[in-house]
Amino acid sequence: MIHIKSAEEIELIRESALIVSKTLGMLASEIKPGVTGLYLDELAEAFIRDHGAEPGFLGMYDFPNTLNLSPNAQVVHGIPNNEPLKEGDILSVDCGSLKNGFYGDHAYTFEVGDVAPETKKLLKISKESLYVGIREFKLGNRVGDVGYAIQHYCEAQGYGIVRELVGHGLGKKLHEAPEMPNYGKRGRGKKFVEGMVVAIEPMINMGTRRIRQLKDGWTILTADGKPSAHFEHNVALVNGKPELLSTFQYIYEALGIVSDEEEEFRVKKPQL
Repeated sequence: MIHIKSAEEIELIRESALIVSKTLGMLASEIKPGVTGLYLDELAEAFIRDHGAEPGFLGMYDFPNTLNLSPNAQVVHGIPNNEPLKEGDILSVDCGSLKNGFYGDHAYTFEVGDVAPETKKLLKISKESLYVGIREFKLGNRVGDVGYAIQHYCEAQGYGIVRELVGHGLGKKLHEAPEMPNYGKRGRGKKFVEGMVVAIEPMINMGTRRIRQLKDGWTILTADGKPSAHFEHNVALVNGKPELLSTFQYIYEALGIVSDEEEEFRVKKPQL
């Protein structure tokens, strides 16, 4: 069942989402060679709690940490550990928060030092595909329209689209209906209606779309060992159009990046 949100509920989700956005922005300055995942995880938990929220992932389905940290060939659900990051790595950081009974949940894939050109391209196309998908989240369209747009954009560049893991609705539960695959056919699936809130999250592999899982029961890797990228935003359907509730602008502020990629989806600008 899809839960339609009121304007007040959308604002509460926005508040939780922006806590995640600020957490990712704080971490952006810390992600560098030599840093461990457990160090980043400790920083994130303290930051979220200091902002009056609870870590959204900690204890969810018995997950042991605040962050999903997935370097290089790990797609998602990586468990933070004491292995230092290395020059040329990439690190997907997925984070959630819970405040006032509503969740925020989004992700960004960071470069660690100097990254190979082909890996930079993977990150660029994967992030662009996120916005390609968000543009299709509009009144009258369907789930398949978003998935088709992301799939078509990435497969045209030769990348693999993970099938087994998908985006989702968002609200009082971290994972609500509808599921939001990153592949599909136009005109198929649930129709979008005013007040829906979803997490759109392309998971794009440099090589094969196929994946495998480690024995820890969490970590998902590419089957061929090639890198994978993960970008995620929280989006509400407001006045028939997609409105971002999350932002990467805190990340860009920390890294000195100038970008207007979010402007077309922004009604309320985040206060940096």
